[in-house]
Amino acid sequence: MKEKLTVFFDEPFWVGVFERYDNGKLSVCKVTFGAEPKEQEVYAFILGHYNALRFSREVDIWQRKAADNPKRRQRNARKQIEQSGIGTRSQRALQMQLEQNKQERKVKKREQKLADKQRMFEIKQQKKKEKHRGR
Repeated sequence: MKEKLTVFFDEPFWVGVFERYDNGKLSVCKVTFGAEPKEQEVYAFILGHYNALRFSREVDIWQRKAADNPKRRQRNARKQIEQSGIGTRSQRALQMQLEQNKQERKVKKREQKLADKQRMFEIKQQKKKEKHRGR
């Protein structure tokens, strides 16, 4: 297993991207540091919080093919950019993780909404029963 941390300035915060390579698969996690972290702070963060990081799903790492005709390479590059967009594998993996978190939030929100609706219905029914009791 190979792991890599990249720290960079992404206006207005400092961000760290953890990349984990394992058996031809890549998974990533993004951490926002805020102010510029010193080496000791990054090291302390890794020691204290690494196990709690939520990495994205594993993504296959594609291998480069042997070089071919330059015009064909250019055509293929244009097609790939149109299909998948510009970005590194880590960025695409982070985007997939964001989409996955978004779906999870939607499901939780929907369940919470239904539970609130059911609770309000039960309260309303209880009030009706109390109004008509004994009459």
